[in-house]
Amino acid sequence: MITPAGKECPYYYQDFHRGRATQECRLIDKTPDGGSYTPSLCERCTVPSIVLANACENMVLEARASRGILGFGRRVNVSAYCTHSQHDVEEPQIGCGQCHLNFPTFELPPDP
Repeated sequence: MITPAGKECPYYYQDFHRGRATQECRLIDKTPDGGSYTPSLCERCTVPSIVLANACENMVLEARASRGILGFGRRVNVSAYCTHSQHDVEEPQIGCGQCHLNFPTFELPPDP
């Protein structure tokens, strides 16, 4: 779904049908101590770019809404964990470096 910031995010949900006014980030909601979501968090969130750059099915994302200095400048802190290598992922856009080794290589059929 398209976020208020204009990016495609699989974790964002909105419903304005028949008078409803629901906007939520399901990634922040499912993360323990994720904080509270506001639509302004979508502007600086890195989750849409992570999902666009890395489609690894073994990577689990967690997002926490945190406050800046004196409560101003709220932002989303994103962490990633790989269930295949059982390690935290330092750069979620790239991945853990272990999962891409399991992809089969392309082989050309033998010439007749």
